[in-house]
Amino acid sequence: MTDPLRIAMIAACPFPWPRGTPIRIHRIAEAVARRGHAVHVVTYHLGEDLADPPFVVHRIRDVPGYRRTDPGPTVRKLFQLDPMLAGLLRRLHHKIRFDLVHAHHYEGLLVASHAVRGIPIVYDAHTLLASELPTYPLGVPRGWIRGLAPWLDRHLPRRADRVIAVSEAIRRALTTRGASAIERTHVIPNGVECEHFTVERGTTPDGCTVIFTGNLAPYQGVNLMLEAFALLHARRADVRLMIVTDSPFTPFEPLAQRLGVLAAVDLRRATFPQQPALLAAATVAVNPRIRCDGIPQKLLNYMAAGMPIVSFEGSAGPLRHDVTGLCVPDGATAAMADALERLLTDRALARALGDAARDQARREFSWDQVAARVEQVYREAIAEAR
Repeated sequence: MTDPLRIAMIAACPFPWPRGTPIRIHRIAEAVARRGHAVHVVTYHLGEDLADPPFVVHRIRDVPGYRRTDPGPTVRKLFQLDPMLAGLLRRLHHKIRFDLVHAHHYEGLLVASHAVRGIPIVYDAHTLLASELPTYPLGVPRGWIRGLAPWLDRHLPRRADRVIAVSEAIRRALTTRGASAIERTHVIPNGVECEHFTVERGTTPDGCTVIFTGNLAPYQGVNLMLEAFALLHARRADVRLMIVTDSPFTPFEPLAQRLGVLAAVDLRRATFPQQPALLAAATVAVNPRIRCDGIPQKLLNYMAAGMPIVSFEGSAGPLRHDVTGLCVPDGATAAMADALERLLTDRALARALGDAARDQARREFSWDQVAARVEQVYREAIAEAR
C-alpha cells in the first residue's frame, strides 16, 4: 500500500513554536509531507509565521485575551481552546475525509477521540503525566494531582489505535501499566536538524560561557541550574550564564540575586534560526532537568551543534558519560558545578565530547529517519482498521 495519505496532525499548543512539543510536531509534519502525503496541522490560534510549508495549517479562530505560549495545562485550554480544536477537526474531517489522525500529547489525544470516529488515531506520547503534571501550578492540591496523573497515563492511551513513544522508558511504562499493547506501541525518538547547526563551535581558550536554551517551566530545573552556576561562579568570576528563552526570567530573579549571580546572567530572545550562532559562541551547554521520560529537544540541539554538555542523569537520554557528555546525579548541584568547571578547563576533553555528540546526532537522529518510521506506523494502523 503506497497511496498518499490524508493526515490530520493535532497540535494542541502554539504552532510553530521554539520548544520541544511544537518542534517535534513541526518536523514530523514537514518530513511526512515531503514523503508525498497530504498533512493538515490542526492547531491553536497562536504561533510563528511559516514560509511556504509543505503542509497546511488550520487554526481555531482568535481567542481574545489569550496569548499564553508557555507549556502546561490551563483551565482555558481544557474548556475553551481544546473544544474549539475538536470542533475544527470535526469540520475538517467532514470536508477532507482524513485517513488517519496523528494526535500529539494527551490534549491532542483527547481532541481527536472526541472529534472523529471510524478512522485510526495514532497517539504520540511525548512524556508521562505522572512525572510532568505535578510540576505545574494548577491551583489544586499536589497530592490530588499525583494520584490523578498515573490514572490518566493508564487510561487515556487506550483511546488510540497505535501509540508512538518518544523513548523506551515511555514505551515500557505504558505497556507494563496496561495502557497500550506491546505490539501496538512503537518507539520513535525525536530527530534534529543537523544541517541547521553548521556554524563551527567557538570553544576558544578564553571562552567562559555556559549556555541553556529552552522555556523556563518548573520541570526544567532552572533553580538547580542557578545554584550550580553560583558554585561555579564563586570559583571562576569570569564565567557567565547565557539563558536563551522566550519565557520571563522574573520568577527566578530573587534567587539569582540571593545567590549573587544575577549580574552574571545574560538573557537572550532568539528564533530557532538564530540559535546555532549563539551555541557556537558559547563554551559549554547545560541541561538541568532532573527527569525526562523522553529526550529533551535542547539536548539533541546541543549534540547536533557539537557542544560539550553537562546534564543530570534523569534527562540525559542518549548521552554517555565521558563519551558524548558528562552526566551527574540528579539534583547534585555541586557535581554539576564540578563538571562544568572540568569542561571549561579541559578544552581537549570538551572538544572530544562535543565531536562525539555531533557524530551520534548525525548518525541516529535525522527527521527523515523519524518520518519513515512514522509512516510505517500509519500504514499498519490503517491496514488493521480496514
